[in-house]
Amino acid sequence: MLVVGAGPSGLMAALCLARLGVRAVVVDGKDGPTRESRALALQARSMELYAQLGLGEEVAAHAQRSPKIVPGYRDRTFSAVSFAAFGRTLTPFPGIHVLEQSRNEQILGRALADAGGDVRWRHPLSSIEVDESAAFPVTAEVRTPQGSSSTLRARWCIAADGASSTVRELLGIDFAGTTNPRRFYVIDAVGTSGLARSAVNLRFARDDFLLTFPMGDDGHDRLLGVREGEDADLTTAVRARLQREFGVGFDDAAWSSSYRVHHRLAARFRSGPVFLVGDAAHVHSPVGAQGMNTGLQDAHNLACKLADVIRHGADPRTLDRYEAERRPVASRLVRTTDAAFHRITSSTPFARFVRSRVVPVIAPIAVRIVPRIVGTGRIYGYLAQIRIHYWMSDDERRRARGRRDRVVGRRLSWTGGNHAPLRRFTWQVHSYGLAQTDAAQAVARALGAEGTDFPADPYGRLRSDRLYLVRPDGFVAAEAAAQDAVQAFGAHVPRSLREG
Repeated sequence: MLVVGAGPSGLMAALCLARLGVRAVVVDGKDGPTRESRALALQARSMELYAQLGLGEEVAAHAQRSPKIVPGYRDRTFSAVSFAAFGRTLTPFPGIHVLEQSRNEQILGRALADAGGDVRWRHPLSSIEVDESAAFPVTAEVRTPQGSSSTLRARWCIAADGASSTVRELLGIDFAGTTNPRRFYVIDAVGTSGLARSAVNLRFARDDFLLTFPMGDDGHDRLLGVREGEDADLTTAVRARLQREFGVGFDDAAWSSSYRVHHRLAARFRSGPVFLVGDAAHVHSPVGAQGMNTGLQDAHNLACKLADVIRHGADPRTLDRYEAERRPVASRLVRTTDAAFHRITSSTPFARFVRSRVVPVIAPIAVRIVPRIVGTGRIYGYLAQIRIHYWMSDDERRRARGRRDRVVGRRLSWTGGNHAPLRRFTWQVHSYGLAQTDAAQAVARALGAEGTDFPADPYGRLRSDRLYLVRPDGFVAAEAAAQDAVQAFGAHVPRSLREG
């Protein structure tokens, strides 16, 4: 297995594969892990992935937990919206955890090394060829630190090499989308003032916006906003603008950059034995803090499918489900963040009017009543990426006529302790309530899966008269009454498990 790119997505893919018994070689042209903070926020679903890998406590210990968002207009703040309250019955990791990309890479890299993983730094990819008739259809040429060329052959390849993906370009996969005409800045500021502490801050002005994330020590925050002009000294220009527009100040910048925001989606996520994950497959604005999280989940989803094929004899066509499941998620994310970012940053007279006249009046009311109308759990579920739904097959989608199930096709609902067995990365049959214990064990034995029993779901999301088939990635593949479970579940479990 070849993984191109040692950012969060590539390292997540390689580590999941290692835990599943598949060896991967990771190549990257950089000198070593990312040093800048770059991507920042971890949503609840990503924290659940870290917990499945046995890294949840370590990540949580290093992260700054942000339990709320505080919206505002200029130097005024409105009522805080509590993330922690939204998610306390939905996930063991409510709120948002703030941990910069460099720390994520360090944690994943150390875990991969402990698992015997191989990361080859200063090995940029120079070419890739695919011959699907060969036993090892992927042939990649990389340059070594000594300047020579090295050939790697692999059965499968995961391209996790970022928005400017060499793999994607060499394979000719279109990466269409839009680019916001305005430029933006990102600053890791030290000694900030004028912000709500331990919170995500979102402020608007007539011609500007400010989004901030806490980064650990008091007064250390990530600042994002609109950059005006091409001032040589970005920090000085932003400092003056923040003070004027929002009453926010800071003493120094640990890191800063300016950039344009792109919203792009790869035309396909698979090309034969090559798969795109993370920024190689999709890029979008930082609104909603979804980017790194989506890449981590791409990698996790794909690694579990590859292991089923390589280790457990699953039909190779199973790998088509990667694109079928993950591309719609990315497509929806690109569309929604593009639309939201356009509205937030638009410089049209109407947008300026809304920001300067409507937001100050409506926003203080909206933050109180919208959660009640829409539902706090629903809002948080989308933000935390725990409401993602996959169709388990095209036939299932046709039978359901597009109506999504509340349990099947979704990540396993949390009941307080039922996520712990997922650390074993196995196919599992779950029962909830003592009445189904014997039936769950019998069905699991018939399928070569693992039977796991739990008390009744205190939140009523998982029924006591049903058995649930849970995939290694934590998603529910099917549910059925005990007498129908072997037949209903059999089509989903890899062949070697059923026959072994």
